[in-house]
Amino acid sequence: MIAKFPAPFEPREIQKEILSRIGQSIDSGYKKILLCAPTGIGKSLVGVAVAGHFERSFIVTATKHLQDQYAKDISSIMPVKGKQNFPCLKIMSAKKVEDPKLAMQSGLTCQKGQCLERRVRDGKEYVEVCKFKPAIADVAAGVHDPGACHYYLQKYRALTSPHSLWNYHAFFQIMKYNKKTFADYLDRKVSVFDEAHKIEDQILQFVGIEVSHWQTDECGINPDRYALDDLDSVISMLDDIAGSYAEKIKSVKDRSSFRDNPDYELVTRLERQYDRAAQAKIDILQDKDNFIAGRPIRHQDGSFDSLSVKPVDISKFTKEFFETEYQVFMSATVDKPGFCENMGMDPNKVDFIDVPQSPFPAEHRRVEMLNVRQLSYRSSEDDELAVIRAIDKILDEHSDLRGLILTSSIPRCYKIVMNLSRQNARRVRMCHSKNRDGRTQNEILAAHAADPTGVLLSSSLWEGVDLKDDLSRFQIIAKIPYPSYVEKRVQAKMKKFPLWYQSQTLIKLLQGFGRSVRSEDDWADTYVLDKAVNTILYRARGMVPMSYRDVLGMR
Repeated sequence: MIAKFPAPFEPREIQKEILSRIGQSIDSGYKKILLCAPTGIGKSLVGVAVAGHFERSFIVTATKHLQDQYAKDISSIMPVKGKQNFPCLKIMSAKKVEDPKLAMQSGLTCQKGQCLERRVRDGKEYVEVCKFKPAIADVAAGVHDPGACHYYLQKYRALTSPHSLWNYHAFFQIMKYNKKTFADYLDRKVSVFDEAHKIEDQILQFVGIEVSHWQTDECGINPDRYALDDLDSVISMLDDIAGSYAEKIKSVKDRSSFRDNPDYELVTRLERQYDRAAQAKIDILQDKDNFIAGRPIRHQDGSFDSLSVKPVDISKFTKEFFETEYQVFMSATVDKPGFCENMGMDPNKVDFIDVPQSPFPAEHRRVEMLNVRQLSYRSSEDDELAVIRAIDKILDEHSDLRGLILTSSIPRCYKIVMNLSRQNARRVRMCHSKNRDGRTQNEILAAHAADPTGVLLSSSLWEGVDLKDDLSRFQIIAKIPYPSYVEKRVQAKMKKFPLWYQSQTLIKLLQGFGRSVRSEDDWADTYVLDKAVNTILYRARGMVPMSYRDVLGMR
């Protein structure tokens, strides 16, 4: 494996040790390997070396950013990106748009295009394939039209190449829905899964459903007519939603205007919504005892906003996604007992490699437990205000630096801002995936980067953002990120999987610790205010990765 380390990079000693250890695991007969290695180790290059050793591989990662990093460093791996990243040539042709850049700017992406379309000729229905879609056999043979669909060209090149790079959504989609179609191209020896602690969330995108108010509004369905705390009633609502979308699709296609000027975007969107509701109903009926309908989320006026129906035990769905002979799971924050329990894997058949030390000096990533108050849903107003006063004090002490404040919920974010001093409140920018002022997360991060004393406040930036160097020199953990105990699925998971609650909390906490230190020369101080940190670190002490134990004072 060391010999397969990707050029022009030279493996460091720690990378050689990890690869040797993986080799020993394989020689010992292990087919599943769980690698816990901290940020800065170079896990992506280790994963590529493992893939190269097996000659044919899948590498799967969680974000487009990580995909870009892999593709930039290793040109031999063929990346696959989603349809939203490519212009739809069919829509461009229909709308007479010639410039692909203009098409992308106008939102004319492959996500909105219709690759397969039902037609009627001489009273018989048939399926017409988009003329821009190439055949995978032609791509494999190199005889395809170079002007073919950009999305399918990159996807088929990846499938026909020895090594391919996927995001979880694209990979799980092909393994769930297109396994028979691409059976000849899925015969790989190994799969390498990066950011493995995110796998449960990725699987949940393919099992169950989230019903939104805009769907029920579009279908003319009143959710309050259903008993939303009863799964059978929710199934009935899903059936009505699917039926409504089926009628809409038929109505659109029956219009004479559609034959003359077909609206591919509309039909594709409607079909996607129909498929989602119909598939969710099938999944739930096959295993009703495993699904939980959560508490419906409502707007301030009491009207319906959304409802999620998710499985408690995801292990019943993991096998269809993990089919290669060898599987390597990598993360900076993963523990073997919790991972195996949640994924339904026999721990005796999973080898665990826990890298003992971070490449970043401990003094650069100092963690200070201030133990101000213990926060929970039962906390008093005095407890909450005591923590906010401590935040105010830290902001005063770091008045000339950028920083980050992490807490557990959006309401707590607002409470913090409302009770900070006026001077410190002006420094704070709330940043979430969805923001009230309509700004995107990237827009807020850009404004933060331009403010020399800016402070980000969020309940969602526990991971997925790199605040390197001067973007953040201090970070405050105001509230330990326990999963919300009031959610019915969380309660059910806790009962069935005793390790899950602690594991999820610990993973999120440790991910938060790493937001502001991204390289060996980088540094930031972390302050934990919530006393509950002592409880989680004690109860989950056996799950704490070895590379975090120095800054946590653990042996």
